[in-house]
Amino acid sequence: MRVHICAMGRLRNGPEATLINDYTTRFDRSGRALGLGPLSIHQLEDKKGGGMKAEAEIISRAIPSGALICTMDERGKILSSPEFASKLGDWRDIGRQDVAFVIGGADGIDPSLRAQADFSISLGKMVWPHMLARVMLTEQLYRAASILAGAPYHRT
Repeated sequence: MRVHICAMGRLRNGPEATLINDYTTRFDRSGRALGLGPLSIHQLEDKKGGGMKAEAEIISRAIPSGALICTMDERGKILSSPEFASKLGDWRDIGRQDVAFVIGGADGIDPSLRAQADFSISLGKMVWPHMLARVMLTEQLYRAASILAGAPYHRT
């Protein structure tokens, strides 16, 4: 199952980009044997500043046809890492070819795009900068692949 992150905004070089590249590489390595990956990151821009509605159209064009859509949204479900791994595994096991994780712009995700989502995940009750949300999502994707592969989840 191919995994896509469709996110508004361009990531510049820096610590966030370094972490995202590291976790993407780890996910691709870990996930390959599990039928997960590759992970593609689609960085999208609204150069005309059309707001949430315009961003929703731009994001929609980046989502592969037939992909399961999972929004990253404060109204979404809060999952533990094992629950997220299980959800990812379930999507793979029912034969989904693509899953697209959507990260909206500064104002969030337009309601019309949220309504199209098959699932929605929250990273918690705190608000996170979009670039950190990408880091946290890529890390959790790598962690999910590790959990599905049987690696230890916690070190106690």
